[in-house]
Amino acid sequence: MKIGTTLRRAGEALASLLYPPHCANCGADTDAGVHVCPACAGQAKKIAAPFCRRCSEPFDGAISSEFTCANCADRTLHFDCAVARYLSRGVVREFVHRFNYDRHFYLRRPLTDWLAETLDDERIRAQPIDALVPVPLHSARFREREFNQADVLAELLGKRAGLPVRRALERIRYTTTQTRLDRQERMDNLRNAFRVRDTPAVQNRHLVLVDDIFTTGSTVDECARVLRAAGAASVRVVTVARG
Repeated sequence: MKIGTTLRRAGEALASLLYPPHCANCGADTDAGVHVCPACAGQAKKIAAPFCRRCSEPFDGAISSEFTCANCADRTLHFDCAVARYLSRGVVREFVHRFNYDRHFYLRRPLTDWLAETLDDERIRAQPIDALVPVPLHSARFREREFNQADVLAELLGKRAGLPVRRALERIRYTTTQTRLDRQERMDNLRNAFRVRDTPAVQNRHLVLVDDIFTTGSTVDECARVLRAAGAASVRVVTVARG
């Protein structure tokens, strides 16, 4: 285990002894190990039908049949589906941001709670899961952040669900932040940024990519493309939230 991770977890344990448990959003008292109170959890905006069957983009209108959104309709996608149960709004977006950039590592637990709900989705349950595959960070970005948020979430999700985690992908090219790029720019930015580390480990396997946020899907689609090219039987995606 990395020294930084050990110290971080030790700090969390010490904090739990010195301070009573509380909601990380509003500060209300909670039970031990609970970081979001029922009231704040209830504010997390769930994705409800109708939504795109391919990427879970919700549609605010009167559609009763399945549909494909504009984000998916005019492109060739390499993942079978991308599932998120929550929108990246309010408390969900706040927790993701604080986990990723402020190193509030304890927030991995409520984030994994939200992530785990995707495994009950019929699109995920339709096929077996041979392994969870976290979306990798480039080594330079990893050194800046000191952890890969997708890897942490995949590891915890795997333990809860009894699923193996395979770090089958490697990010081989450093890319600029995607935040201010449009969809085409994101796709161009990520081209040839990933490779498969162990081809036999993914061949004929049903894989589920794990990441924190799905925005345009450019990152997970490039990962899925590489995995499918290496022989993966199928690639699905689960994320904490849909941007």
